[in-house]
Amino acid sequence: MSADVWLPLSPDDIDGLPEGPTYRFWDGEEEFPADPADCVFYVVPYMKAPEVGQRPLPQMGAVEVVQTLSAGIDHVEPGLKQLRPGVRLCNARGVHEASTGELTLTLILASLRGIPDFVRAQDKGEWLGGFRPALADRNVLIVGYGSIGAAIEDRLVPFEVARVARVARSARTTARGPVHPLTELPALLPEADVVVLATPLTEATKGLVNSGFLARMKDGALLVNVARGPVVDTKALLAELETGRITAALDVTDPEPLPREHPLWRAPGVLISPHVGGPTSAFLPRARRLLVDQLSRYVNREPLRNVILTTGATGV
Repeated sequence: MSADVWLPLSPDDIDGLPEGPTYRFWDGEEEFPADPADCVFYVVPYMKAPEVGQRPLPQMGAVEVVQTLSAGIDHVEPGLKQLRPGVRLCNARGVHEASTGELTLTLILASLRGIPDFVRAQDKGEWLGGFRPALADRNVLIVGYGSIGAAIEDRLVPFEVARVARVARSARTTARGPVHPLTELPALLPEADVVVLATPLTEATKGLVNSGFLARMKDGALLVNVARGPVVDTKALLAELETGRITAALDVTDPEPLPREHPLWRAPGVLISPHVGGPTSAFLPRARRLLVDQLSRYVNREPLRNVILTTGATGV
């Protein structure tokens, strides 16, 4: 049996891969590049449907590591039940922070300053003046304070926001200030002018943004979702948007892709981008560095980075 590594990027395009394994290129095509039973390190295809990335898992009896190129793992986690105990699942922490942080600021600024309205007015040759909200002096609440949440705060600092509040699964202290537990979220929501969702999709966060969450948001507040679509209850969001009380900027939706006739496209006060937080020119160099580092660690039997869970040890 050979020790195969399956990569969704051509091995010829990745400088510095360690010698030893046999590298196989597979980006979700119908035919597998080799016998999945020989794969010991599986890098899940990026930006493919969950069923594509999960398809070879039942046949990967020798796999030791499953590596995603996304920050989230929800698209591959259900398939881990097919694997033996002891398989490590690693995410792409360090790959998407810059791009997602940039897009988050883009969505906030475009929404507050009315850029979509200006584009529509330009199409009609209209000069659309007037006052618009600024990001300066606003209170921002980041729900989900991992590496992406921290990267978002890094990019907020130069904009002279009044305050950044941070929420994560559990409380902790950072150099920038306290991180509040999820249990304190109801008390923090009414103070926020901008609420940014950057949390992983888990059983605890699915539907987190429901009618009660939205009702606690202050009048005129902006909801920004760069996390996962199902973190937000779409029906509840639509009902709130129709009142005009809040606005939203969404890089992710539920369902996704958003069907052409879905009412969210036409809801008032909504800016939608098609899940483009990660795929930018910043992705490939960071993804390659991550893969070289992880595979070097694997070959040299050193501790891997970004281990999210180990099958069997967590009941997966």
